This record gives sequence, C-alpha cells and structure tokens, in this order.
Amino acid sequence: MVHIGNEWDTLLADEFNKEYYLRLREFLKAEYSSRNIFPPMNDIFNALRYTSYSDVKAVILGQDPYHGMGQAHGLCFSVKKGVQPPPSLQNIFKELNADLGIQPPSHGELTAWAKSGVLLLNTALTVREGQANSHRGQGWEILTDRVIELLNERTQPIVFILWGGNARAKAKLITNRAHLILQCAHPSPLSAYNGFFGCRHFSKANEFLVKNGIQPIDWRLT
Repeated sequence: MVHIGNEWDTLLADEFNKEYYLRLREFLKAEYSSRNIFPPMNDIFNALRYTSYSDVKAVILGQDPYHGMGQAHGLCFSVKKGVQPPPSLQNIFKELNADLGIQPPSHGELTAWAKSGVLLLNTALTVREGQANSHRGQGWEILTDRVIELLNERTQPIVFILWGGNARAKAKLITNRAHLILQCAHPSPLSAYNGFFGCRHFSKANEFLVKNGIQPIDWRLT
C-alpha cells in the first residue's frame, strides 16, 4: 500500500482503505501495465512526500500532471532539471520576477519550493500520455479534497494559492478564517493576461506569513 514517509501516512490511513481508493488502485494497476502513465509510479505522492502536514505554509493547486514524456514528477507545475519548462511555468517565473525581482532559473524543477513549505498538489495525481484530464473522476479528487480539508483544520495559518477555475472551485473547502485564499486566472498562455500577470501572489503570501509570525517562503530556485 501507500507509504509516504511522514505525517500524511497517519492522516490519510483511513482514506487509503476506503472503497473509492481501492477502486482507484485497481484502475491504476491496469493503466500503468497497459499505457504510458505519468508521473512514474514512485513519484505519484511526491507533493505529500516533500511537504509534510505540519510543514505546509502555502498550497499551490494544479489540475493534473503534465502529460508529455519525462515532464511530470509529482509536483504541480514542476518539471525535472533538463526538461524545458512548459509555457505555464514560464509565465509563473515571469510573474515571480515582476513581483519579487527573482530572475527565472535555468530549469523548471520546483522541489526547493516544496522543501520550503509549498505543497504543490494536483487535484488528480496521474494522467495518460497525451490526454489531459484522462484520470479525472477516478477517485483522486476525493483524496486530494481530503488533503485540503485536513489542511483547513489546521490552526496555524496557511496560504491557499488558487490559479484557474479548477483550483478556484476548491475555495469552498477552505472555511477556516485563519487561512488566506489568493485566487486569479491560470498562468497558461490562454489566460495569463486575464489576471494572473500582476497578481503578486508570491509577495502577498510572504506578507501574510510574516504577519502571522511564520518564516516566509524562499521563492528562489538555484
């Protein structure tokens, strides 16, 4: 069964034994044995693995993993070093530069953000090659909604960063007034000019954390 290696194992233990997840598991077995599925099986839970429950300062919600060969590795919007950053990620780096003056890195791997307290969570954690949203509705959303609900229960403030309609639909799960919700258009080239550029979510997140006595996120990538 699933072994994440931190607090999430205990917090999600009941979920991994529920009927919906057992059905999802059987679906994934068939998919991974017959098709190209991303990310690699061992990377599916990297978002939770890199950012334990108590360490979460901010959450960035994505939709589903990149569906091109060699791109997805379990963190939303992130690609491993050596892989060309996709257009949405390039736009994220443009906004980061405009907001905080941080120069775009030479790669697109966001693992350092995850280790700095940013949970980089997709709402569906797997996808078929070349078929966006192909694992939507198979059960992942039930699990990732539970992750959001558990974070909502935390007393220590968290920043929820919701880009695009899919992510913004999750705002209804965030009812704890201790937390901050930042939302705007998706960073994809189709919508980035409709409110993503100029959103200043990186600095706003850190201002909120500092105001609440929490160490700000280091958004630099080296």
